[in-house]
Amino acid sequence: MSDKPDISEVSRFDKTKLKKTETQEKNTLPTKETIEQEKQE
Repeated sequence: MSDKPDISEVSRFDKTKLKKTETQEKNTLPTKETIEQEKQE
């Protein structure tokens, strides 16, 4: 066993089989107004 990982499979990986996906922002930071509103509550 060697310390280096086996990357031979990675070199044979076919990138054309991947599907295109749209990234979406999930955890948006609160706006300044939202922070102020929560401070007042």
